[in-house]
Amino acid sequence: MSAQRIALTFRDELNRLKRPLRLAAGLIVLAVPLAGCGTGALWDKFGKKDDQFVDEPADKLYNEGLYLMNQSKDPKAAAKKFEEVDRQHPYSEWARKSLLMSAYAAYQTGDYDTCIGSATRYVTLHPGSPDAAYAQYLIAASHYDQIPDISRDQGRTEKAMAALEEVIRKYPTSEYATSAKQKLEGARDQIAGKEMDIGRYYMKKRDYTAAINRFKTVVTQYQTTRHVEEALMRLTEAYMTVGVVGEAQTAAAVLGHNFPDSRWYKDAYNIVKSGGLEPSENKGSYISRAFKRIGLG
Repeated sequence: MSAQRIALTFRDELNRLKRPLRLAAGLIVLAVPLAGCGTGALWDKFGKKDDQFVDEPADKLYNEGLYLMNQSKDPKAAAKKFEEVDRQHPYSEWARKSLLMSAYAAYQTGDYDTCIGSATRYVTLHPGSPDAAYAQYLIAASHYDQIPDISRDQGRTEKAMAALEEVIRKYPTSEYATSAKQKLEGARDQIAGKEMDIGRYYMKKRDYTAAINRFKTVVTQYQTTRHVEEALMRLTEAYMTVGVVGEAQTAAAVLGHNFPDSRWYKDAYNIVKSGGLEPSENKGSYISRAFKRIGLG
């Protein structure tokens, strides 16, 4: 899964999530006029008016931010308005709402670190809020959007997985848990792809023990990803090469039983047959146990 595809998937879903936000924003903007004065300018010690420091009403700043976000499509300018609410009215209910909107605006601009920071602060300060689930989801989404290509280090993918699991654990009945589960599978697929990439590299180097360890990880930890079929074939190949024919036969048999139409099974079957053997499952093998554990096989 490419980073571009992941980003597109998330943007499609976010459009769905933004619809209630747009509706709420429209209602609030209509309810509270944007025109209106602030509470006045400050005066310096010489009795001169300082127009640079104007304490504006929290609701006015908040609704201006919503307008910039939804109507002007200017999330950067909107974020500044939301930040002003927090700066000028830090203990108000508007500040709580603005903190979440700041995180959302940062996400929209691709400023993931700021989004994570604001959303994390929201969850810390307001863990019981109905919007805490969405804040946690924004944290996970920000990590997920930064998942790199499998040729690069997958540290960000691991962070995304941890954040997505947090959404599922903390808010299992929320609408975001369902989406988080889908994204978690995408992240798991990415990790499995990285393991396969390294395993193939070791196969080319004829370091079969190292290769087996990588393919074993995919088979035992990422059985539900699209890479497991190739992993079983590669295990068949590697085990036959090093003479561990029982595990090779098991890998081929498990592959054929669970994915009989897979092109990888044809390759695994031919590898075993070339040694004068047939696919045969050893129920005590870690390969067999791994598939029994998740209800396959």
